[in-house]
Amino acid sequence: MKEKTQVESIDRSIYDIRDRETGSWKVDAGLTEDIINQIADEKNDPDWMRAFRLECLKVYHSLRVPDWGPSIEGLDMDHIVTYVRRGKRMSSTWEEVPEDIKETFERLGIPQAERQSLAGVGAQYDSELVYHNVREEVAAQGVVYTDLESAMRGPYADMIRTHFMKLVPPTDHKFAALHGAVWSGGSFVYVPKGVEVSIPLQSYFRLNAKGAGQFEHTLIIVDEGASLHFIEGCSAPKYNVANLHAGCVELFVGKNAKLRYSTIENWSKNMYNLNTKRAVVEEGARMEWVSGSFGSHVSYLYPMTILKGDRSQMEFTGITFAGAGQNLDTGAKVVHLGSDTSSYVNTKSISKSGGISTFRSAVTVRETARRARSAVSCESLMLDDQSRSDTIPAMDIRAGDADIGHEAQIGRISDEAVFYLMSRGISEEDARAMIVSGFADNVSKELPLEYAVEMNNLIRLEMKGSIG
Repeated sequence: MKEKTQVESIDRSIYDIRDRETGSWKVDAGLTEDIINQIADEKNDPDWMRAFRLECLKVYHSLRVPDWGPSIEGLDMDHIVTYVRRGKRMSSTWEEVPEDIKETFERLGIPQAERQSLAGVGAQYDSELVYHNVREEVAAQGVVYTDLESAMRGPYADMIRTHFMKLVPPTDHKFAALHGAVWSGGSFVYVPKGVEVSIPLQSYFRLNAKGAGQFEHTLIIVDEGASLHFIEGCSAPKYNVANLHAGCVELFVGKNAKLRYSTIENWSKNMYNLNTKRAVVEEGARMEWVSGSFGSHVSYLYPMTILKGDRSQMEFTGITFAGAGQNLDTGAKVVHLGSDTSSYVNTKSISKSGGISTFRSAVTVRETARRARSAVSCESLMLDDQSRSDTIPAMDIRAGDADIGHEAQIGRISDEAVFYLMSRGISEEDARAMIVSGFADNVSKELPLEYAVEMNNLIRLEMKGSIG
């Protein structure tokens, strides 16, 4: 039996299975006021949200398409369906989920993950959450974990209205405005003051529909002295037409609180991933990002952290794999506002078979950020001479006593290192596999691999075989 090859491209077999789109209801492709009103009707939006959507549509039409990153000419919004609903509404029991959708999530390991190691799970299929549940012992702590739309009409309605798209305003960029106009699905989390959630919550997003977009909104508020680990996973089967993901994540980390946000994304190679994520961190609080980017045709993804409070902290750990037909433009942004704030960005990227990996970072230190500290480290490994890797750092330092550092390394596998290992009796294939595995180890070990089969399938850097 032939051994599976080292990073021979991630095994997508379980992700590329397509479900039939029978029983689906969808809006027409394109963007019009009628379509926005149809979505608002379908979602039973309160009046303020309907008005917000229509205003976002105006902002969308007034803004230009970004032209500074990878080309997105292949994305034509006139051919993207912005809302697709499959079957009935969300269920809080797994047995009530439609059988074919349930089979899809079973393949991806979601129920198993819930049973073994998660405090709660939300599962979104196309534009709607189909399942949402939280453990009784977690709910008993006062933790709220529900779909955003239910929360918008319940006792937390005022909290939603106060925070929704305040960190990421529609004017931020064209696809933030698009998100505000057509958003659907996503989760709301509120962790009360002083509550520590000892096991993670997870949301999983599956886009099955051909030529469609997914626009979920995640809103998390971690109150003073509380802590939470939230995991986000996503995948889609491959089609021969463009699909779009333009979700939005807004994170509010209260005084002396801690939030870790882990993302494992394995979108198909026809996906344009134009996601926006942002966190604001109060006094003495800590924000941790863990990001694994392995899919999509084109990605624009730069989680941003605003260190608002004194002594607030941020750490970003990321790994990106760009294979054939992929142009992944990823990185991180941080704004230091409070005094004695600190940030650390550590990323690794691997590119092969003509894949393009670009790392962008932006560190801003305002005059108020006395004694701010920031370190950025990015390392890139190219596995052949067809691939490409670029590093584009930006720093805007306005405080004279800031301590800022940046380190970047781009290279290929050293023939000398391979020869050394081979001289110790290790085959060339094994030697190359060891080098790649070692390169990514200190980042990949931060990823929450133990929580779902889907995550374990994404990073197999320890496997033997050829990487040429």
